[in-house]
Amino acid sequence: MTIGIIWALVAGLMLGLYALPGKFTKDFKEENTWGLFFMLTMFVVPIIATLVIMKGAGEIYATEDVRVVLPKMVATSVLWGIGVMMWGKAIHHIGMSLGFSIFIGTVILVGSLLPFFVDGLPPSNVFTAIVAGLSLVLIGIVANGKAGMTREKDKAGEAEDGKKSMAAGIMIAVAGGLLATGFSFANAVGRPPLHAASIAQGNPEWVTALAVMLPIFLSGGVIMAGYFAWQLTSKKAWGSFKTPSFGKNFVLIFIMAFFHYAASAVFAYAAFKLGSVGNTVGYAIFNTACVVTAIVSGLVVGEWKGASAKARNLLYAGLACMVAGILIISYSNKMAASTPEPAETTQLIQP
Repeated sequence: MTIGIIWALVAGLMLGLYALPGKFTKDFKEENTWGLFFMLTMFVVPIIATLVIMKGAGEIYATEDVRVVLPKMVATSVLWGIGVMMWGKAIHHIGMSLGFSIFIGTVILVGSLLPFFVDGLPPSNVFTAIVAGLSLVLIGIVANGKAGMTREKDKAGEAEDGKKSMAAGIMIAVAGGLLATGFSFANAVGRPPLHAASIAQGNPEWVTALAVMLPIFLSGGVIMAGYFAWQLTSKKAWGSFKTPSFGKNFVLIFIMAFFHYAASAVFAYAAFKLGSVGNTVGYAIFNTACVVTAIVSGLVVGEWKGASAKARNLLYAGLACMVAGILIISYSNKMAASTPEPAETTQLIQP
């Protein structure tokens, strides 16, 4: 159990920091950086990792049980890709702080509860602890969103956004968060048969994470690749790839892609190691650790310099709630580990 929590935290740390190298690219427009990033992280890195590390890839995906769940994985992964794109649109309407908080809050709440529809409900005491932890996390995210809005008002005065734009942005963020939980569902429904098929080919158990991530990333990547191809064309940004800094930029963006993919793969492994409620507990810890890491790194690099005491106090209160929520959710996994599971549920989670 402890190993699973540690790996979930590591995954969240990696996801919270993966975009940092992008700050050091030169002569690239935003569309160039993110278009190349999604091409590498959704296609190049997963395919290379799968072919180099996983034995018997063709046999694994040809297994009958795997073929049954692949359409579900593909469909929900496409929804995940659409959700991530909608997140970007929401940020355009309501800003990073509020857009991030609403989107991730929706992802954590729905994505953490969604696996129960696949795996079944845990014992009532475990479920109560999970809900209590999630509630604290969500309170923390709301506080962080308010802190971000307060900071923006501190900088921009009392300038008002249009009510129509704000309402549209909030609805887009919530809808995007709901669609993005397709990642959690795809992992929950695909991991058991893919684990069995991977083990049958002589792979160690951690390789299952690679087997799960490949169809998720390829499916979601189709949406993201199409979106950024359109963005590069409409913004006339293709020519920005022709720069003397391309080699340096490619290395930096490849590092981003590697950490982004590795974070998701590590989460999948953490969910397996966490056992019967691993999809829920792991997903909550993973996303919460990501948010905490992103906020702390923002503090370190000076993003909150000059913010009012009110904004900072909201931020610190939000961080405290999120950390407390993680601790409660982690404890719920310990409770689940000590509670006997029905044979049918245990078989579904750890074949």
